[in-house]
Amino acid sequence: MSMEKTLPGPAQVPGPADGRAAVAGYFGGIRDVVVLEMKQRLRSRGWYIMLGVWFVVIAMVTALTWAGWNASMEVRNSMPVPDGMPQPDGPGSAIFEVVLAFVLLFALLVAPALSANAINGDRAGGTLAILQVTLLTPGQILWGKFCAAWLAAIAFLAASAPFLIFAVLLGGLTPGHVLVSLLMLAVEVAVICGIGVGISALAGRPLFSIVVTYLTVAALVVGSPIAFGLGVQLTRGTVMANQPRYSAAEYGPGTYPGSPEYVCEGPLVEQDVLRTERVAWLLALNPYVVVADAIPYPERQGLQYYYSGGMIENISQGARAALAGPEGTYTCANGQVQPQYLEQATPLWPLGLALQLGLTGLLLWLGWRALRTPAGRLALGTRIA
Repeated sequence: MSMEKTLPGPAQVPGPADGRAAVAGYFGGIRDVVVLEMKQRLRSRGWYIMLGVWFVVIAMVTALTWAGWNASMEVRNSMPVPDGMPQPDGPGSAIFEVVLAFVLLFALLVAPALSANAINGDRAGGTLAILQVTLLTPGQILWGKFCAAWLAAIAFLAASAPFLIFAVLLGGLTPGHVLVSLLMLAVEVAVICGIGVGISALAGRPLFSIVVTYLTVAALVVGSPIAFGLGVQLTRGTVMANQPRYSAAEYGPGTYPGSPEYVCEGPLVEQDVLRTERVAWLLALNPYVVVADAIPYPERQGLQYYYSGGMIENISQGARAALAGPEGTYTCANGQVQPQYLEQATPLWPLGLALQLGLTGLLLWLGWRALRTPAGRLALGTRIA
């Protein structure tokens, strides 16, 4: 009986088709988790109630803003207006900015509720272990939960989109305002949902993760300007500036002088200033700053900005002034006349979005590590199944 020696064949190298199949399989697992989550949410009556309340509140805000603008215009038209006084924008600009501010506020309140118990809620109900014993990887579970929470939050943005479009139809705005605003709102909602899902994977109790997520959102919205105000006091410095000389303005009857014009003259003298550009990154963490600074506003001159710029535009101008520092805002800094309306070549919102995405990515990575099985250590009282 002859013995034949079988030699091993060449190693099988995965080809492009195998790689595409692996990618399709990975995204297929994410899709399955998203479909499962969305079916559970659509069966819930509370989700529809929240969506209806959202639509009614935004409609009331739009109606009240429109009524308030019409009332202010009636008062303005009943008074003599000096020649040369800039006219305010139409009702569309006011409605757009107020609705945008309320939509972002409500999105920051709703997104944590939709995501902060996405994983530990299943763990408390004993259903997370069922997913973990399947062929689904921790990354597929995590991304599926995140996408489901994000899609549920996007439905609230879709419900508010008609009111933003209505503001464009009233005039004073372009479709680009709505497109950029909705895009940035969707990105900010994704950031908050990512933070909530990451914290829910790390925390053992749903209530604890919801509270921590809301505290994180509060730190971004309220804590960032407080930290900026405290930190800017520690950044005192100096700038070289000379004295402004304002031109004589004729205040005749029925005329409006406009913004005061001045020239810088005299020797440069060292002036004490606050170096706001050193701590401007704290303001960049604020979701309102990111959304407001990304919107393409029309170019304004002189007092037209003060009489036409709205709340959201003022937020953008304040953030850009902080980023510009005293060299770009202090009167006659380095002998230069400073513009009243800042046109920054480098806006602040990319830095803020990068910092927010970095925080979200860190929490999601930690949540992915917490979902890996077998788990090396579990907190006391953690339910498995």
